Amino acid sequence: MSLARVRSRACVGVSAPEISVEVHLSGGLPGLSMVGLPETAVKESRDRVRAALLNSGFEFPQRKITVSLAPAELPKEGGGLDLPIALGILAASGQVPDQPLEEAEFLGELSLGGNLRPVRGLLPAAIRVAQAGRILVLPLGNQHEAALISSASHLCADSLLQVSAWLHGKGGLREPALPQSGNPSACPDMADVVGQDFARRALEIAAAGSHNILLSGPPGTGKSMLANRIIGILPELGDDEALQTAAVTSISQAGFHARNWKQRPFRAPHHSCSGVALVGGGSIPRPGEISLAHNGVLFLDELPEFNRRALEVLREPMESGRILISRAARQAEFPARFQLVAAMNPCPCGYAGEIGGQCHCSAEQIQRYLARISGPLLDRIDIRVAVMRPQLSIRQLQNGRGESSDAIRARVIEARTIQYRRSDCLNADLTAADIQRFCALDDPANALLEDAAVNLRLSPRACHRVLRVARTIADLDAADAISQAHIAEAIALRQPHTRHQFDQSTSSRDTTGRSAREFV
Repeated sequence: MSLARVRSRACVGVSAPEISVEVHLSGGLPGLSMVGLPETAVKESRDRVRAALLNSGFEFPQRKITVSLAPAELPKEGGGLDLPIALGILAASGQVPDQPLEEAEFLGELSLGGNLRPVRGLLPAAIRVAQAGRILVLPLGNQHEAALISSASHLCADSLLQVSAWLHGKGGLREPALPQSGNPSACPDMADVVGQDFARRALEIAAAGSHNILLSGPPGTGKSMLANRIIGILPELGDDEALQTAAVTSISQAGFHARNWKQRPFRAPHHSCSGVALVGGGSIPRPGEISLAHNGVLFLDELPEFNRRALEVLREPMESGRILISRAARQAEFPARFQLVAAMNPCPCGYAGEIGGQCHCSAEQIQRYLARISGPLLDRIDIRVAVMRPQLSIRQLQNGRGESSDAIRARVIEARTIQYRRSDCLNADLTAADIQRFCALDDPANALLEDAAVNLRLSPRACHRVLRVARTIADLDAADAISQAHIAEAIALRQPHTRHQFDQSTSSRDTTGRSAREFV
Protein backbone atom coordinates (compact mmCIF):
# COMPACT_ATOMS: atom_id res chain seq x y z
CA MET A 1 0.00 0.00 0.00
CA SER A 2 1.43 3.40 -1.01
CA LEU A 3 -1.07 5.55 0.97
CA ALA A 4 -1.48 5.68 4.75
CA ARG A 5 -3.44 7.85 7.17
CA VAL A 6 -2.57 8.51 10.81
CA ARG A 7 -4.54 10.65 13.27
CA SER A 8 -2.93 13.21 15.56
CA ARG A 9 -3.74 16.50 17.31
CA ALA A 10 -2.72 20.16 16.94
CA CYS A 11 -2.32 22.67 19.76
CA VAL A 12 -4.62 25.70 19.37
CA GLY A 13 -5.19 27.40 22.72
CA VAL A 14 -6.68 24.89 25.13
CA SER A 15 -8.42 23.08 22.28
CA ALA A 16 -6.80 20.31 20.27
CA PRO A 17 -8.33 19.92 16.80
CA GLU A 18 -7.77 16.64 15.00
CA ILE A 19 -5.01 16.48 12.41
CA SER A 20 -5.03 13.89 9.66
CA VAL A 21 -1.50 12.96 8.58
CA GLU A 22 -1.65 11.43 5.10
CA VAL A 23 1.48 9.92 3.55
CA HIS A 24 1.75 8.94 -0.12
CA LEU A 25 4.63 7.14 -1.82
CA SER A 26 5.01 7.61 -5.57
CA GLY A 27 7.57 7.35 -8.35
CA GLY A 28 9.99 10.15 -9.07
CA LEU A 29 13.11 11.59 -7.53
CA PRO A 30 13.51 10.49 -3.88
CA GLY A 31 12.59 13.19 -1.41
CA LEU A 32 10.08 14.27 1.19
CA SER A 33 7.71 17.19 0.71
CA MET A 34 5.24 18.45 3.28
CA VAL A 35 2.02 20.43 2.67
CA GLY A 36 -0.64 21.83 4.98
CA LEU A 37 0.83 25.01 6.56
CA PRO A 38 3.63 23.41 8.59
CA GLU A 39 5.61 25.77 10.84
CA THR A 40 9.41 25.63 11.03
CA ALA A 41 9.53 22.92 13.72
CA VAL A 42 7.19 20.73 11.64
CA LYS A 43 9.24 21.27 8.48
CA GLU A 44 12.36 20.21 10.35
CA SER A 45 10.68 16.93 11.26
CA ARG A 46 11.65 15.49 7.86
CA ASP A 47 15.27 15.28 9.02
CA ARG A 48 14.38 13.98 12.49
CA VAL A 49 12.04 11.35 11.07
CA ARG A 50 14.54 10.11 8.50
CA ALA A 51 17.31 9.75 11.09
CA ALA A 52 14.94 8.11 13.62
CA LEU A 53 13.76 5.52 11.07
CA LEU A 54 17.27 4.60 9.97
CA ASN A 55 18.67 4.44 13.52
CA SER A 56 15.72 2.28 14.61
CA GLY A 57 16.51 -0.30 11.92
CA PHE A 58 13.74 0.60 9.47
CA GLU A 59 14.12 1.29 5.78
CA PHE A 60 13.59 4.85 4.60
CA PRO A 61 11.76 4.55 1.24
CA GLN A 62 13.82 5.76 -1.71
CA ARG A 63 10.74 7.18 -3.39
CA LYS A 64 8.96 10.51 -3.59
CA ILE A 65 7.16 10.95 -0.26
CA THR A 66 4.33 13.46 0.08
CA VAL A 67 3.03 14.25 3.58
CA SER A 68 -0.27 16.13 3.82
CA LEU A 69 -1.37 17.68 7.13
CA ALA A 70 -5.12 18.27 7.05
CA PRO A 71 -7.03 20.49 7.50
CA ALA A 72 -4.74 22.52 5.27
CA GLU A 73 -5.88 25.94 6.56
CA LEU A 74 -4.88 25.19 10.18
CA PRO A 75 -1.24 26.12 11.00
CA LYS A 76 0.70 23.27 12.61
CA GLU A 77 3.55 23.82 15.05
CA GLY A 78 5.82 21.88 17.37
CA GLY A 79 7.45 18.48 17.12
CA GLY A 80 4.43 16.43 18.18
CA LEU A 81 3.72 15.34 14.61
CA ASP A 82 7.05 13.48 14.30
CA LEU A 83 5.59 10.16 15.47
CA PRO A 84 2.49 10.15 13.23
CA ILE A 85 4.59 11.17 10.21
CA ALA A 86 7.06 8.34 10.89
CA LEU A 87 4.25 5.80 11.33
CA GLY A 88 2.60 7.05 8.15
CA ILE A 89 5.81 6.43 6.18
CA LEU A 90 6.19 2.96 7.72
CA ALA A 91 2.55 2.06 6.98
CA ALA A 92 2.68 3.40 3.43
CA SER A 93 5.84 1.36 2.76
CA GLY A 94 4.33 -1.77 4.34
CA GLN A 95 6.71 -1.97 7.30
CA VAL A 96 3.89 -1.78 9.88
CA PRO A 97 0.24 -2.83 9.53
CA ASP A 98 -2.16 0.03 8.84
CA GLN A 99 -5.32 -1.43 10.40
CA PRO A 100 -4.36 -0.69 14.08
CA LEU A 101 -3.72 2.93 13.09
CA GLU A 102 -7.46 3.48 12.70
CA GLU A 103 -8.13 2.77 16.38
CA ALA A 104 -5.65 5.19 17.89
CA GLU A 105 -4.10 8.63 17.65
CA PHE A 106 -0.39 9.35 17.97
CA LEU A 107 1.55 12.28 19.37
CA GLY A 108 5.25 12.64 20.16
CA GLU A 109 8.55 14.15 19.12
CA LEU A 110 11.30 11.84 17.86
CA SER A 111 14.96 12.04 18.73
CA LEU A 112 17.51 11.14 16.08
CA GLY A 113 17.93 7.78 17.78
CA GLY A 114 14.22 6.97 17.63
CA ASN A 115 13.30 7.73 21.25
CA LEU A 116 10.10 9.62 22.07
CA ARG A 117 10.39 13.01 23.75
CA PRO A 118 7.59 14.75 25.68
CA VAL A 119 5.61 17.43 23.91
CA ARG A 120 3.89 20.60 25.09
CA GLY A 121 0.10 20.75 25.26
CA LEU A 122 -0.55 17.03 25.53
CA LEU A 123 -3.33 17.24 28.14
CA PRO A 124 -5.86 19.06 25.91
CA ALA A 125 -5.11 16.52 23.17
CA ALA A 126 -5.61 13.59 25.58
CA ILE A 127 -8.97 15.04 26.66
CA ARG A 128 -10.17 15.40 23.06
CA VAL A 129 -9.01 11.90 22.10
CA ALA A 130 -10.85 10.42 25.08
CA GLN A 131 -14.01 12.30 24.05
CA ALA A 132 -13.64 10.81 20.55
CA GLY A 133 -13.48 7.31 22.05
CA ARG A 134 -9.99 6.49 20.79
CA ILE A 135 -6.63 5.62 22.37
CA LEU A 136 -3.76 8.11 22.42
CA VAL A 137 -0.23 6.74 22.12
CA LEU A 138 2.06 9.29 23.74
CA PRO A 139 5.64 9.70 25.04
CA LEU A 140 6.43 8.24 28.42
CA GLY A 141 7.52 11.70 29.59
CA ASN A 142 3.91 12.92 29.29
CA GLN A 143 2.37 10.03 31.21
CA HIS A 144 1.35 12.10 34.25
CA GLU A 145 -0.76 14.40 32.07
CA ALA A 146 -2.57 11.54 30.34
CA ALA A 147 -3.18 9.77 33.66
CA LEU A 148 -5.28 12.70 34.88
CA ILE A 149 -8.14 11.57 32.61
CA SER A 150 -9.65 8.68 34.51
CA SER A 151 -12.18 7.81 31.79
CA ALA A 152 -9.51 7.22 29.11
CA SER A 153 -7.22 4.27 28.39
CA HIS A 154 -4.19 5.92 26.83
CA LEU A 155 -0.84 4.17 26.31
CA CYS A 156 2.77 5.31 26.75
CA ALA A 157 5.90 4.42 24.80
CA ASP A 158 9.49 5.53 25.03
CA SER A 159 10.62 4.71 21.48
CA LEU A 160 9.47 4.24 17.91
CA LEU A 161 10.43 0.56 18.11
CA GLN A 162 8.01 0.01 21.01
CA VAL A 163 5.15 1.57 19.03
CA SER A 164 6.04 -0.60 16.01
CA ALA A 165 6.04 -3.76 18.15
CA TRP A 166 2.65 -2.81 19.58
CA LEU A 167 1.21 -2.31 16.09
CA HIS A 168 2.48 -5.77 15.14
CA GLY A 169 0.89 -7.25 18.26
CA LYS A 170 4.25 -8.40 19.61
CA GLY A 171 4.47 -6.17 22.67
CA GLY A 172 2.35 -4.11 24.99
CA LEU A 173 2.57 -0.46 25.96
CA ARG A 174 2.32 0.67 29.56
CA GLU A 175 -0.56 2.68 30.96
CA PRO A 176 0.21 6.17 32.30
CA ALA A 177 0.89 6.48 36.04
CA LEU A 178 -1.02 8.90 38.25
CA PRO A 179 0.90 11.88 39.65
CA GLN A 180 1.21 12.52 43.36
CA SER A 181 -0.36 15.77 44.57
CA GLY A 182 1.78 18.23 46.50
CA ASN A 183 1.64 18.87 50.22
CA PRO A 184 -0.73 21.77 51.07
CA SER A 185 1.08 22.28 54.39
CA ALA A 186 4.08 23.57 52.41
CA CYS A 187 2.20 26.87 51.92
CA PRO A 188 3.12 29.77 54.24
CA ASP A 189 1.01 29.72 57.41
CA MET A 190 -1.31 32.56 58.35
CA ALA A 191 -0.21 32.01 61.95
CA ASP A 192 2.99 33.89 61.07
CA VAL A 193 0.98 37.12 60.74
CA VAL A 194 0.72 38.83 64.14
CA GLY A 195 -1.91 41.52 64.55
CA GLN A 196 -3.73 42.90 61.49
CA ASP A 197 -6.98 41.26 62.62
CA PHE A 198 -9.10 43.39 60.30
CA ALA A 199 -6.93 42.58 57.26
CA ARG A 200 -6.91 38.89 58.19
CA ARG A 201 -10.70 38.96 58.42
CA ALA A 202 -10.90 40.67 55.01
CA LEU A 203 -8.65 38.02 53.50
CA GLU A 204 -10.78 35.23 54.96
CA ILE A 205 -13.93 36.77 53.46
CA ALA A 206 -12.16 37.19 50.11
CA ALA A 207 -11.09 33.54 50.14
CA ALA A 208 -14.54 32.30 51.14
CA GLY A 209 -16.31 34.05 48.26
CA SER A 210 -13.42 34.32 45.74
CA HIS A 211 -13.64 38.12 45.93
CA ASN A 212 -10.99 40.43 44.49
CA ILE A 213 -9.14 42.33 47.22
CA LEU A 214 -6.81 45.34 47.40
CA LEU A 215 -4.52 45.82 50.41
CA SER A 216 -3.25 49.39 50.86
CA GLY A 217 -0.80 50.64 53.43
CA PRO A 218 2.71 51.80 54.31
CA PRO A 219 5.76 49.60 53.69
CA GLY A 220 6.42 46.78 56.13
CA THR A 221 2.90 46.45 57.49
CA GLY A 222 2.39 42.92 56.14
CA LYS A 223 0.51 43.42 52.86
CA SER A 224 2.65 41.04 50.80
CA MET A 225 2.96 38.66 53.74
CA LEU A 226 -0.83 38.42 53.96
CA ALA A 227 -1.27 38.09 50.20
CA ASN A 228 1.26 35.26 49.96
CA ARG A 229 -0.68 33.31 52.58
CA ILE A 230 -4.11 33.40 50.93
CA ILE A 231 -3.28 30.29 48.92
CA GLY A 232 -2.95 28.36 52.20
CA ILE A 233 -6.52 29.14 53.27
CA LEU A 234 -8.07 28.17 49.94
CA PRO A 235 -9.44 24.63 49.49
CA GLU A 236 -7.77 22.12 47.21
CA LEU A 237 -8.90 22.08 43.60
CA GLY A 238 -11.67 19.69 42.64
CA ASP A 239 -11.12 17.18 39.84
CA ASP A 240 -12.74 19.30 37.11
CA GLU A 241 -11.02 22.49 38.27
CA ALA A 242 -7.66 20.73 38.50
CA LEU A 243 -8.06 19.38 34.97
CA GLN A 244 -8.88 22.85 33.60
CA THR A 245 -5.88 24.38 35.36
CA ALA A 246 -3.55 21.59 34.25
CA ALA A 247 -4.72 21.99 30.63
CA VAL A 248 -3.62 25.64 30.65
CA THR A 249 -0.25 24.92 32.23
CA SER A 250 0.26 22.06 29.76
CA ILE A 251 0.32 24.49 26.82
CA SER A 252 2.45 27.09 28.62
CA GLN A 253 6.19 27.47 28.25
CA ALA A 254 6.87 25.90 31.67
CA GLY A 255 4.61 22.91 31.02
CA PHE A 256 2.72 20.72 33.49
CA HIS A 257 4.38 19.47 36.67
CA ALA A 258 2.84 16.59 38.57
CA ARG A 259 3.80 18.10 41.92
CA ASN A 260 1.32 20.94 41.29
CA TRP A 261 -1.66 18.62 40.69
CA LYS A 262 -4.75 19.86 42.57
CA GLN A 263 -2.88 22.84 44.00
CA ARG A 264 -4.33 26.25 43.22
CA PRO A 265 -1.96 28.33 41.09
CA PHE A 266 -0.44 31.46 42.62
CA ARG A 267 0.99 33.85 40.05
CA ALA A 268 2.90 36.97 41.09
CA PRO A 269 4.27 38.76 38.00
CA HIS A 270 6.71 41.65 38.39
CA HIS A 271 5.28 45.13 37.89
CA SER A 272 7.43 45.61 34.78
CA CYS A 273 5.47 42.98 32.81
CA SER A 274 3.53 44.06 29.73
CA GLY A 275 -0.13 43.72 28.87
CA VAL A 276 0.69 40.78 26.58
CA ALA A 277 2.47 39.03 29.44
CA LEU A 278 -0.59 39.52 31.64
CA VAL A 279 -3.38 38.43 29.29
CA GLY A 280 -1.43 36.39 26.73
CA GLY A 281 -0.66 36.89 23.07
CA GLY A 282 2.09 36.56 20.51
CA SER A 283 2.01 35.63 16.83
CA ILE A 284 1.21 32.13 18.07
CA PRO A 285 -1.19 32.91 20.97
CA ARG A 286 0.10 31.75 24.34
CA PRO A 287 -1.65 31.99 27.73
CA GLY A 288 -0.74 34.93 29.94
CA GLU A 289 -0.58 35.31 33.70
CA ILE A 290 -4.36 35.62 34.11
CA SER A 291 -4.87 32.27 32.36
CA LEU A 292 -2.04 30.62 34.25
CA ALA A 293 -3.82 31.81 37.43
CA HIS A 294 -7.10 30.16 36.32
CA ASN A 295 -8.93 28.78 39.40
CA GLY A 296 -6.22 30.35 41.55
CA VAL A 297 -4.78 33.69 42.64
CA LEU A 298 -3.17 36.49 40.64
CA PHE A 299 -1.12 38.67 43.02
CA LEU A 300 -0.12 42.11 41.75
CA ASP A 301 2.26 43.71 44.22
CA GLU A 302 2.97 47.45 43.92
CA LEU A 303 -0.17 47.84 41.82
CA PRO A 304 0.33 51.51 40.76
CA GLU A 305 3.80 50.66 39.42
CA PHE A 306 2.27 48.48 36.69
CA ASN A 307 1.84 50.06 33.30
CA ARG A 308 -1.66 51.53 33.19
CA ARG A 309 -2.37 49.97 29.79
CA ALA A 310 -1.37 46.59 31.18
CA LEU A 311 -3.82 46.98 34.08
CA GLU A 312 -6.67 48.10 31.85
CA VAL A 313 -6.60 44.85 29.88
CA LEU A 314 -7.65 43.04 33.07
CA ARG A 315 -11.09 44.66 33.15
CA GLU A 316 -12.91 42.41 30.69
CA PRO A 317 -11.43 39.07 31.89
CA MET A 318 -12.30 39.99 35.50
CA GLU A 319 -15.95 40.08 34.45
CA SER A 320 -16.14 37.27 31.87
CA GLY A 321 -13.60 34.78 33.24
CA ARG A 322 -12.05 34.22 29.81
CA ILE A 323 -9.83 36.00 27.29
CA LEU A 324 -10.09 35.86 23.51
CA ILE A 325 -6.82 36.68 21.74
CA SER A 326 -7.16 37.63 18.09
CA ARG A 327 -4.30 37.96 15.65
CA ALA A 328 -4.29 38.44 11.89
CA ALA A 329 -3.99 34.72 11.14
CA ARG A 330 -5.09 33.10 14.41
CA GLN A 331 -7.55 33.24 17.26
CA ALA A 332 -7.33 31.50 20.60
CA GLU A 333 -9.52 31.55 23.70
CA PHE A 334 -8.13 30.85 27.16
CA PRO A 335 -9.92 30.52 30.51
CA ALA A 336 -9.15 33.28 33.03
CA ARG A 337 -11.31 32.78 36.13
CA PHE A 338 -8.83 34.14 38.68
CA GLN A 339 -9.01 35.88 42.05
CA LEU A 340 -7.16 39.19 42.03
CA VAL A 341 -5.14 40.07 45.14
CA ALA A 342 -3.35 43.41 44.87
CA ALA A 343 -1.16 45.44 47.21
CA MET A 344 -0.04 49.05 47.05
CA ASN A 345 1.38 51.95 49.04
CA PRO A 346 -0.84 54.97 49.74
CA CYS A 347 1.55 57.47 48.14
CA PRO A 348 4.87 57.65 46.26
CA CYS A 349 6.95 57.62 49.47
CA GLY A 350 4.61 55.06 51.05
CA TYR A 351 3.94 56.75 54.40
CA ALA A 352 0.69 58.67 53.90
CA GLY A 353 -1.52 58.31 56.98
CA GLU A 354 1.34 57.18 59.22
CA ILE A 355 1.39 58.53 62.76
CA GLY A 356 4.27 60.99 63.12
CA GLY A 357 3.94 62.71 59.76
CA GLN A 358 6.65 60.81 57.89
CA CYS A 359 4.98 61.47 54.53
CA HIS A 360 6.21 64.56 52.68
CA CYS A 361 4.26 64.02 49.46
CA SER A 362 2.03 66.84 48.29
CA ALA A 363 -1.67 66.33 47.74
CA GLU A 364 -1.09 66.63 44.01
CA GLN A 365 1.60 63.92 44.05
CA ILE A 366 -0.63 61.58 46.00
CA GLN A 367 -3.58 62.20 43.71
CA ARG A 368 -1.45 61.59 40.63
CA TYR A 369 -0.10 58.37 42.19
CA LEU A 370 -3.55 57.04 43.04
CA ALA A 371 -4.85 58.01 39.60
CA ARG A 372 -2.57 55.38 38.04
CA ILE A 373 -5.32 52.90 38.91
CA SER A 374 -8.45 53.68 36.93
CA GLY A 375 -11.93 53.92 38.44
CA PRO A 376 -13.38 51.09 36.30
CA LEU A 377 -10.65 48.72 37.52
CA LEU A 378 -11.15 49.73 41.16
CA ASP A 379 -14.89 49.27 40.76
CA ARG A 380 -14.26 45.60 39.98
CA ILE A 381 -12.37 45.04 43.24
CA ASP A 382 -14.85 43.87 45.87
CA ILE A 383 -12.77 44.46 49.01
CA ARG A 384 -10.42 47.39 49.65
CA VAL A 385 -8.83 47.69 53.08
CA ALA A 386 -6.07 49.78 54.64
CA VAL A 387 -3.33 47.77 56.31
CA MET A 388 -1.78 50.12 58.86
CA ARG A 389 1.11 49.60 61.23
CA PRO A 390 -0.02 47.34 64.13
CA GLN A 391 0.16 48.76 67.66
CA LEU A 392 2.28 45.93 69.04
CA SER A 393 5.50 45.72 71.01
CA ILE A 394 8.63 44.04 69.64
CA ARG A 395 8.12 41.16 72.07
CA GLN A 396 4.57 40.64 70.80
CA LEU A 397 5.76 40.66 67.20
CA GLN A 398 8.49 38.12 67.93
CA ASN A 399 6.54 35.75 70.16
CA GLY A 400 2.96 36.21 69.01
CA ARG A 401 1.11 33.66 66.86
CA GLY A 402 -2.07 34.22 64.96
CA GLU A 403 -4.76 31.75 63.94
CA SER A 404 -3.42 28.99 61.69
CA SER A 405 -4.25 28.61 58.01
CA ASP A 406 -5.80 25.19 58.70
CA ALA A 407 -8.40 26.69 61.05
CA ILE A 408 -9.27 29.46 58.60
CA ARG A 409 -9.38 27.02 55.67
CA ALA A 410 -11.96 24.91 57.49
CA ARG A 411 -14.32 27.91 57.74
CA VAL A 412 -13.65 28.84 54.12
CA ILE A 413 -14.48 25.32 52.93
CA GLU A 414 -17.68 25.31 54.98
CA ALA A 415 -18.77 28.66 53.53
CA ARG A 416 -17.98 27.53 49.98
CA THR A 417 -19.98 24.35 50.50
CA ILE A 418 -23.00 26.48 51.44
CA GLN A 419 -22.54 28.59 48.30
CA TYR A 420 -22.26 25.65 45.92
CA ARG A 421 -25.26 23.98 47.52
CA ARG A 422 -27.34 27.15 47.13
CA SER A 423 -26.37 28.49 43.68
CA ASP A 424 -23.83 26.03 42.21
CA CYS A 425 -21.22 28.82 42.12
CA LEU A 426 -19.22 31.05 44.44
CA ASN A 427 -20.65 34.38 45.55
CA ALA A 428 -18.20 36.38 43.44
CA ASP A 429 -19.77 34.77 40.34
CA LEU A 430 -23.41 35.44 41.23
CA THR A 431 -25.38 36.94 38.33
CA ALA A 432 -27.83 39.82 38.67
CA ALA A 433 -30.70 37.34 38.79
CA ASP A 434 -28.89 35.32 41.48
CA ILE A 435 -28.32 38.46 43.56
CA GLN A 436 -32.01 39.32 43.37
CA ARG A 437 -32.90 35.80 44.47
CA PHE A 438 -30.29 35.03 47.11
CA CYS A 439 -29.34 38.47 48.47
CA ALA A 440 -32.72 39.83 49.56
CA LEU A 441 -32.48 42.46 52.33
CA ASP A 442 -34.79 43.46 55.14
CA ASP A 443 -35.73 47.13 55.60
CA PRO A 444 -32.87 48.16 57.97
CA ALA A 445 -30.22 46.49 55.79
CA ASN A 446 -31.70 47.99 52.63
CA ALA A 447 -31.78 51.47 54.16
CA LEU A 448 -28.12 51.16 55.19
CA LEU A 449 -27.08 50.12 51.69
CA GLU A 450 -29.05 52.97 50.12
CA ASP A 451 -27.37 55.51 52.42
CA ALA A 452 -23.95 54.06 51.57
CA ALA A 453 -24.70 54.17 47.84
CA VAL A 454 -25.52 57.88 48.09
CA ASN A 455 -22.76 58.95 50.49
CA LEU A 456 -19.99 56.82 48.94
CA ARG A 457 -21.27 57.32 45.37
CA LEU A 458 -21.41 53.59 44.70
CA SER A 459 -22.22 52.52 41.16
CA PRO A 460 -24.87 49.83 40.57
CA ARG A 461 -22.04 47.37 39.94
CA ALA A 462 -20.40 48.39 43.24
CA CYS A 463 -23.71 47.86 45.06
CA HIS A 464 -23.94 44.38 43.58
CA ARG A 465 -20.42 43.67 44.76
CA VAL A 466 -21.28 44.88 48.27
CA LEU A 467 -24.22 42.46 48.25
CA ARG A 468 -21.99 39.60 47.11
CA VAL A 469 -19.52 40.30 49.92
CA ALA A 470 -22.37 40.58 52.44
CA ARG A 471 -23.70 37.23 51.24
CA THR A 472 -20.26 35.70 51.86
CA ILE A 473 -20.11 37.19 55.36
CA ALA A 474 -23.53 35.71 56.08
CA ASP A 475 -22.35 32.32 54.79
CA LEU A 476 -19.35 32.45 57.13
CA ASP A 477 -21.86 33.01 59.93
CA ALA A 478 -24.06 30.19 58.54
CA ALA A 479 -26.91 32.71 58.34
CA ASP A 480 -29.76 32.21 55.87
CA ALA A 481 -30.50 35.93 55.49
CA ILE A 482 -28.25 38.97 55.10
CA SER A 483 -28.56 41.22 58.14
CA GLN A 484 -27.76 44.88 58.67
CA ALA A 485 -24.50 43.87 60.40
CA HIS A 486 -23.43 41.91 57.32
CA ILE A 487 -24.12 44.91 55.07
CA ALA A 488 -22.23 47.19 57.47
CA GLU A 489 -19.15 44.99 57.39
CA ALA A 490 -19.30 44.66 53.60
CA ILE A 491 -19.41 48.46 53.29
CA ALA A 492 -16.51 48.83 55.73
CA LEU A 493 -14.51 46.46 53.54
CA ARG A 494 -14.99 48.74 50.53
CA GLN A 495 -13.06 51.81 51.63
CA PRO A 496 -12.71 54.83 49.32
CA HIS A 497 -9.53 55.03 47.26
CA THR A 498 -8.39 58.46 48.49
CA ARG A 499 -5.87 59.96 50.88
CA HIS A 500 -8.74 60.45 53.32
CA GLN A 501 -8.98 56.67 53.51
CA PHE A 502 -5.54 56.42 55.10
CA ASP A 503 -5.93 59.46 57.36
CA GLN A 504 -9.25 58.11 58.61
CA SER A 505 -7.79 54.62 59.13
CA THR A 506 -5.06 56.12 61.31
CA SER A 507 -7.24 58.41 63.40
CA SER A 508 -10.20 56.12 63.99
CA ARG A 509 -8.55 52.71 63.86
CA ASP A 510 -9.67 50.23 66.51
CA THR A 511 -6.50 48.65 67.90
CA THR A 512 -8.31 45.52 69.02
CA GLY A 513 -8.85 44.60 65.38
CA ARG A 514 -12.63 44.29 65.71
CA SER A 515 -14.57 44.39 62.46
CA ALA A 516 -17.13 47.06 61.59
CA ARG A 517 -20.06 44.72 62.17
CA GLU A 518 -19.46 44.87 65.93
CA PHE A 519 -20.27 48.59 66.01
CA VAL A 520 -23.70 48.33 64.37
